[in-house]
Amino acid sequence: MARRHDLVGLTVLALLTVRASHPYELHRMIVETHKDYVTGLPRSLYHAVERLAGDELIVPTMTGREGRRPERTVYEITDEGRRELTTRLRHLLETPDTDRRGFTAAVSLIGCLPEDEARRALRTRAATLEGSIAGTRAHIRAMADSGLPAVLMLEVEYAQALCAAELDWITNLLDRLDRGGIDWPTTAPA
Repeated sequence: MARRHDLVGLTVLALLTVRASHPYELHRMIVETHKDYVTGLPRSLYHAVERLAGDELIVPTMTGREGRRPERTVYEITDEGRRELTTRLRHLLETPDTDRRGFTAAVSLIGCLPEDEARRALRTRAATLEGSIAGTRAHIRAMADSGLPAVLMLEVEYAQALCAAELDWITNLLDRLDRGGIDWPTTAPA
């Protein structure tokens, strides 16, 4: 899964930790659970399943037909697929990006990680955001001191406000986790 932000593939891996499924069932689960960051359905889903199977991150377990319906292949996630899912989720949680869909996907699928690992990743992201906000503040001050009109720095202020809002949300989430305010599975889905 070398593709940057292969959110469809990531979601397929996560859903297959819940239960083995065929692509049509995965499509229904994505729609029913409002994984709105997944785009290009259903074609993108079928391509993702092919890629994941080619990379041996998922494997077919059975093929069957019900009545007059088309033949359907059921897939399950491999141990390598679980490791890939964990690695990719951790990276998306830890690393801020201007394309926020990756973080949205990671938050949506965060329950696939053990709670302590998710906390560490969120704390890493929070520290990165704090550094970014401090750097942006210094940059805005320097530009103002140089005489640059504030109107030319509005997009920088906007980016800083987005980072601050995200940091606030993450801080609140970590606080809720610390207080036991969010039920977390004792193990990642099998």
